[in-house]
Amino acid sequence: MRRITIWLLSTVAALVLLFSYKTSTMGAGGETSAIASGPDGPAGSGSSWTGTDDDTTGPGSSTGDDNAGSGTATGSVAQTRWGPVQVRITVSGGKITDVTAVQVPDGNHRDQEINDYAVPILRQEALAAQSARIDTVSGATVTSDGYRESLQSAIDAAHLK
Repeated sequence: MRRITIWLLSTVAALVLLFSYKTSTMGAGGETSAIASGPDGPAGSGSSWTGTDDDTTGPGSSTGDDNAGSGTATGSVAQTRWGPVQVRITVSGGKITDVTAVQVPDGNHRDQEINDYAVPILRQEALAAQSARIDTVSGATVTSDGYRESLQSAIDAAHLK
């Protein structure tokens, strides 16, 4: 009888420990840090545009709705399974001149390792494409999807084509 009681308590203790163990596949659990802080802080979820719109859509204009403005646009926060992703673009003369990752998942060492590799590639692709039509970085699919989503939101806020 004593052996059965010890076995039962050991089994219950092992099950409690097993079910309380948090694996990396459970996501970042909301633990993120901002790489840079925007005007509405890292928790801001909407996109915003700060700059000038040198829009020449008046009478006699041949440029239509081209935006030759300059400034910055912060994309909305893309909530991914590993954590939020948010980007900010800098626009000059209607062209994207810089893309900065405001937030990326960094809940554990592996997230940091993946994003240290993937974010510079995504930035380079966005600058080359001048749009959110960029390739997914192998091994960073979730971050790539969130980056594209936030990038498109920033492009929309800046009224770029």
